[in-house]
Amino acid sequence: MTAYVFLAEGFEEVEALTPVDILRRGGVTVKTVGIGGKTITGAHGIPVGCDIAEEDVIPDEIDMMVLPGGMPGTIHLGESLTIQEGLAYAAQEDLWVAAICAAPSVLASLGLLEGRNATAHAGFQDKLAGAIVHDEEVVVDGSITTSYGLGGAIPFALELVRQLAGPAEADRIQKAIAYRH
Repeated sequence: MTAYVFLAEGFEEVEALTPVDILRRGGVTVKTVGIGGKTITGAHGIPVGCDIAEEDVIPDEIDMMVLPGGMPGTIHLGESLTIQEGLAYAAQEDLWVAAICAAPSVLASLGLLEGRNATAHAGFQDKLAGAIVHDEEVVVDGSITTSYGLGGAIPFALELVRQLAGPAEADRIQKAIAYRH
C-alpha cells in the first residue's frame, strides 16, 4: 500500500509528519510530495525535503492521498491542479482520501463531502459545504477520513494505518508509541 502526503508552502508540520511517521511505522510506503518544489517550508518555518515533486506523481500507485492543513498551505493545496486532478482520480477509483484541520475544506470545494460525515478545524467547519459536520477528533465516511486538527494528528494517523495495514498493526503502533487515548 502506498500513501502520498502532499505538502504545500505553509503546511502544518505536525499534521503532515505525524501521519508520515506513523504510516511508515506500520509498513506503509509513504511518499511526501512537494507542491511547487522538492523542499517545502511549513507554517512554522521548518523546511522539509520531499521524496518527490508533484510532476513525479504516479496516480496508479496511490492507495491514499493525505492532505495536511495549515495556512497558507491549505490554500495552496486547493489551488493546485495536481491536487484537483488527484482528488478527482481518487473519487473515481474509490481510493482512500484523508484530510486534517483546514484541508477538508479542499475536499468540500470539489464536492467530495456532499452528504458525507466530516470534520475540520472549528474555524473551517463552515467551509464544509454539503457535509454533515461533526465536532469530533476523527470522522470516517467510506473512503474519506477527516480530522479536526493538530490535536487529532495521532489518532488520525492511527486510523490511516488501520485502513491501509489493518487494525492489529494500528493497535501495535498505538502501544509502541505509548499513546493512551
